[in-house]
Amino acid sequence: MKTQSFTKFAVLIAALATMPLSAFSQTRHCSSVGGTISTDLAVVDQSTTLGTATGDLKGAVTAAILNVTPNSDGTVSFTVQHHLVTESGDSISFSPATAVTMPLSQTRYAIISYPVHINGGTGKYAKARGDMDSIGEVDLGSGQTVFRYSGTVCLVTGN
Repeated sequence: MKTQSFTKFAVLIAALATMPLSAFSQTRHCSSVGGTISTDLAVVDQSTTLGTATGDLKGAVTAAILNVTPNSDGTVSFTVQHHLVTESGDSISFSPATAVTMPLSQTRYAIISYPVHINGGTGKYAKARGDMDSIGEVDLGSGQTVFRYSGTVCLVTGN
């Protein structure tokens, strides 16, 4: 039994010894973020929006609608892939997100739930992680969308 424990300990030490020193000096700093996103649908193609983000993640944003699913409870789910380039030129990567909406008319939808997950990017967002939620409205008739986002973004600092 002692030999097994010693072997596991030796493997752990060997693994730590092969890690670069920079891995030990990195810390994750989390902060609250918030702002608005306003886009126009069908600027790039029929299912892609293009617009601006204000607030903490200020920059340009696109959202491609990947799928639209009517739900049995009367809501409609939009699966979306986001892309954001900040004002400073860094990009933020997102996992595909699902917006659950309530139809207000044949073309207008209120956002009920819209969790969005950040999974990296470039520049200071290279190893970013975060979760945000949004409220807002989509008008497929005019092509306009307006959202208020809020959440937490964690950035890696250090070497």
